[in-house]
Amino acid sequence: MIEVIHPGLQSIIVDSGRFGFGHIGVPPSSALDGLAYRAVCHLTGNPEGLPVIESIGPMFSMKFHKPMIFAITGAQVEGLLDGRPITSWQSLRANEGSIFTIKKISKGFRYYIGFSGLMDIDKVMGSFTTNMECCFGGYNGRQLKKGDVIKFRNIHDAPEKSIDKDMIPKIEPPHILRVVDGPEIGFFEDDSIERFFKEHYVISPKSNKTGIRLTGNPLEFKEGIEKSIISEGILPGTIQIPGDGMPIIMLYERTVGGYARLFTVIRSDLDRLAHLKPGDQVIFKRASFNEALELWRKKQEIIKNIFKT
Repeated sequence: MIEVIHPGLQSIIVDSGRFGFGHIGVPPSSALDGLAYRAVCHLTGNPEGLPVIESIGPMFSMKFHKPMIFAITGAQVEGLLDGRPITSWQSLRANEGSIFTIKKISKGFRYYIGFSGLMDIDKVMGSFTTNMECCFGGYNGRQLKKGDVIKFRNIHDAPEKSIDKDMIPKIEPPHILRVVDGPEIGFFEDDSIERFFKEHYVISPKSNKTGIRLTGNPLEFKEGIEKSIISEGILPGTIQIPGDGMPIIMLYERTVGGYARLFTVIRSDLDRLAHLKPGDQVIFKRASFNEALELWRKKQEIIKNIFKT
């Protein structure tokens, strides 16, 4: 088992998501960086779908009460394992009594910690992931805190290995996000949309796991257009525009929304949303549907190469 010494700024248990319940308003609540999640499962010899820790901020620290393999992916971190410097995108062997600490986040925002075993927690609606708004799933439906103890079943051995640095996604700002047109794009002035692609938006401190709020020049609605819609379905990456004109990029904690849907971030760029932190700059680029499909195909090839290691 492991014991949380310090939970960092926010640490929760996630997996690949809770799907099949959107019609009753239950969101996926999945790991925000899907590639990093899949990689941490790969490095620990686990199938996808098992729970891992998703964390932000330095000072996360835990103690191992049993020997096991663990791995870190996602943000580039600088940490210590029993005083020995370590970094992310690799698996490591911890001994009984070992202490692991994150000292610094050098690139990115969220990082993932996986283990060569199954956390002894219950599935809720087919998933281990945490829904913090409704307080279910994960570790008692909440963030991890000091003193929490996570037990494991089926601990197995796995080789220590790392992901080739050339395969690790680049996550430095300014972040470039490709988008396709949304259903309500006709609600906005053409010159306002043109400015949207020239603007360097900045991530607001008001952002959270539900949505990323941007600051910059507001979008302008056409005269006479209602600034809200009857609530309709939204996908992760949907860019909604509330009445003040400031974009919000939705993540994995909503199934419907009542604001105009201007654009949607393409699927191949969704993982990058996990690493947009307050103060970072974002630049948007328009993509066609066919371009989005081709970019997703290329990303699938990269993923295949990563998992050959």
